Amino acid sequence: MRLKLIISYDGAPFLGWQNQLKGETVQGVIERAFFRIIGKRITVHGASRTDAGVHALAQCAHADIPERRMDLSDWRRALNANLPGAVRVSKVLQTTSSFHARFTSVGKIYRYRVWNSEVLPPLERGRVWHVPNFLDFRVLCSNATLFEGRHNFISFSVNGRRPDSTLRTLHAVRISRHSGGEVRLTFEGDGFLYKMVRVLAGTLIRLGQRREDIGQVARLLLGSSVERRKSLYIAPAQGLYLVRVLYGRKPKS
Repeated sequence: MRLKLIISYDGAPFLGWQNQLKGETVQGVIERAFFRIIGKRITVHGASRTDAGVHALAQCAHADIPERRMDLSDWRRALNANLPGAVRVSKVLQTTSSFHARFTSVGKIYRYRVWNSEVLPPLERGRVWHVPNFLDFRVLCSNATLFEGRHNFISFSVNGRRPDSTLRTLHAVRISRHSGGEVRLTFEGDGFLYKMVRVLAGTLIRLGQRREDIGQVARLLLGSSVERRKSLYIAPAQGLYLVRVLYGRKPKS
């Protein structure tokens, strides 16, 4: 039987989603929870391999388990009873064998949180990127649409993983301002390269600080390897949240 899990987690205590040779991971603690319940090793497949320190509001995963007479709500309670407090399973659904959390996904939504105020509230430590200095909100909004559409994002990624293609489509890039100095950058796309969201967030913030040339950024979107900048500004991991994994029909570009 294949289970579909919707999971939220605080990424601070973990070395990311994917199992590592050393250190605690989100995948690892969920697989151990399954082992405690059924006494068998189960592989949990996640839709997004979030990096160390990155949070999730609704990560999606699936796992194949032996047939067992347990209600889905009982599965949720059993898993949460065996998970650390930093990880919660909000939904457990039965799905078909053709569903794959990663490979049947048609897109993802990420949110990046910036705190643009001199004083960072203590309860926001490890939850946002604190940018206390000048940030032009209007410049942020006017430049966000530059990244929308289908582009070669090779210059906005890190060479940690080698995909077959570096072409990606961003359906929407939204900027919003909230109380207390919070600025949210929301990215919806059909897929993202390694650390691409954090590089985009870092680039947008530097544009908002007028420390990056918009013409240079536009040229980088052409994807020329010759045009790659000497160094990437990667926004810190703690401000990034996986909001939702999208399934069903692909959105129209």
